[in-house]
Amino acid sequence: MKRINGKVMMLLAASVVALLLIASRLPAQQSAPSSAAARPVPANLAEHPAPAQPLPYSHKTHLAVGLQCKLCHTNPDPGKLMTFPATAVCMTCHTTVGKDKPAIKQLAGFAKSGKPIPWVRVYKVLPGVTWTHRKHVDAGLKCDTCHGQVAQMEAMSQTTSVTSMGVCITCHEQNKAATTCQTCHVWPAN
Repeated sequence: MKRINGKVMMLLAASVVALLLIASRLPAQQSAPSSAAARPVPANLAEHPAPAQPLPYSHKTHLAVGLQCKLCHTNPDPGKLMTFPATAVCMTCHTTVGKDKPAIKQLAGFAKSGKPIPWVRVYKVLPGVTWTHRKHVDAGLKCDTCHGQVAQMEAMSQTTSVTSMGVCITCHEQNKAATTCQTCHVWPAN
């Protein structure tokens, strides 16, 4: 049997790896749904427990009575982050609903003091990322596309991998949005 040259062997190995990579991507591309709404952001690989909040709050309970995300979470200029609701918004219902519950009494205390509730942000924009809710909302994305099934959550937790760069790039590619570094990162001017 003839001995194979080392360079030929490396070329053969590289060709096999390239073919395997191409073949592994084909089924995913063929079966990919055609709209962003049909492609939710993947779940986090590891569980991210809900952070301790100053008041218990159930998105499930509030969304079940017909409240919509934009009632509590507005997107003021420049549109980077969604806001937490002002205590007065909560008190429009809770002056009568559940007013004898300890958490609602605590809520009323925040309202009376004029201090905002010190909510702990669940999803954080990572350092070095210039990201805005505004462009995503304007593009027609729904909150649950990136944040998961919030309407089923008793306590908000980071259930999706929305802060992963790979997830952002994949979504941008699927929706024909820009994927250059400057799209999401500050880039020095020349």
